[in-house]
Amino acid sequence: MDHKPLNIAIIGCGNIAEAYGKTLQPYSQLKLLGATSRTLKRAEDFVAIFGGKVYSSLEAILEDDEVDLVINLTIHHAHVDVITQCLNAGKHVYSEKPLALTSEEAWQLVALAQEKGRRLGCAPITILGEGQQTAWKAIRDGLLGPVRVAYAEVNWGRIESWHPAPGPFYEVGPLFDVAVYPLTILTTIFGPARSITAFGKVLYPDRVTKEGVPFHITTPDFSIAAIEFANGAVARLTANFYVGFHSKQVRGIEFHGDKGSLFLSDWHNFNGTVEYAGFSGTWPDMST
Repeated sequence: MDHKPLNIAIIGCGNIAEAYGKTLQPYSQLKLLGATSRTLKRAEDFVAIFGGKVYSSLEAILEDDEVDLVINLTIHHAHVDVITQCLNAGKHVYSEKPLALTSEEAWQLVALAQEKGRRLGCAPITILGEGQQTAWKAIRDGLLGPVRVAYAEVNWGRIESWHPAPGPFYEVGPLFDVAVYPLTILTTIFGPARSITAFGKVLYPDRVTKEGVPFHITTPDFSIAAIEFANGAVARLTANFYVGFHSKQVRGIEFHGDKGSLFLSDWHNFNGTVEYAGFSGTWPDMST
């Protein structure tokens, strides 16, 4: 039986759009109708590679009855407004993270999607990765015994050293941009947080873009949180836009239980290694 493909349009053709374009290509059930961006030249370059047409604006996408779902790749601060417009226009939405910058706004979007009968999804989806699922299954199966504490590291480097437009990232800080990855994994495994103690600081206020343009940041580029979850487990989360990728704790999560410990080497990629050590034991690789 033939099924109508899901027709998709993208808003926001910045740095991450190419990854989405490549991911969509192998799936015949997903059809990219086109894209738009604040700078239309970016949309033109995107569709030249991945197909579809250039929409003149978000409004043009929403007026197209053929579009079923909008992928929102705009900057962080625009997410709530863009998602709201799409849902009100009757479109399903998948958004880059974060869904919103406050929990109140996020729940309002969820309620609006339910009211309109539309699907609303949001990055990150890395809990679906092989390494993440392997770690979660080991915990569910009781390999570690009761897990009482986890350590999550987010050392994401200095955004201006690799990203062409670092400004929006520093406006929201590492907590909203990248700490959402390990937080999604931790809340999936442990349940919602019930108490949080947090600290933030601007470590490195004066920065320079790749083009040599100086800029000043005021949002903390370093955050640390102690989180107690609904099941009683606690976690320490450290996130920053300062320590580089050479750190030996770039983006891993350690889970510690009564019987032993488990290490997920990379919460960002699907193929991170998973190692287990009994209490006071060594760390053999479980992923091979």
